Amino acid sequence: MLISEMSLEKLTKAQITDLVFGLESEIDNGTCTGDCIFVFGGTSMERTEKAVELFNDARAPYILFTGGDRYGTRNDREALVLRDKAIELGVPEQSTMVETLSNNTIENILCSLVILDRKLGLHSIRRLLLVSQQWHMRRCTLMFKTFLPHWIDLVWCPEDRPIARRDNWWTEAEWERRVMNEAFKVVNGVKERYFIDMDIPI
Repeated sequence: MLISEMSLEKLTKAQITDLVFGLESEIDNGTCTGDCIFVFGGTSMERTEKAVELFNDARAPYILFTGGDRYGTRNDREALVLRDKAIELGVPEQSTMVETLSNNTIENILCSLVILDRKLGLHSIRRLLLVSQQWHMRRCTLMFKTFLPHWIDLVWCPEDRPIARRDNWWTEAEWERRVMNEAFKVVNGVKERYFIDMDIPI
């Protein structure tokens, strides 16, 4: 079903799960390597830990941390906080990149394109490993497919959290609200042409 044809009121819990969290076949199987690990901005240290795990497993030679000060509301830029934690966990600083101007998901991507091009050359990149929250991955991927060169493959490598997972997001009211809000952002984002449409077999 095309995302543009979806009505959230008519989707089952299982369909919403596949829409937001992705199909099992879309999630990292632990074998793909890439040119860079792309970490979306945020304050969750789980995403740094996931990126470090991927780096230590030789899945990619670089980690790009993204995120600014969220429109001036944070004292420290997200990318620097996440990067510093990675260095503390043993990642060499020369293996990291930072993008510190972005304030949201789409800016994480747009502001990183120049950094990726200068460091690796967009024409040379074949695969990126994407790290964010489990329920954020669909929208991240749609935005990447909208603005990134078409030849670059994307692998979903969601961070590990015990809550707000594909198998329990509806068990707590706050996380159910967040996931449903994310589902709205995905469907509305396509319908408003913020990013491309996609056919999902749900």
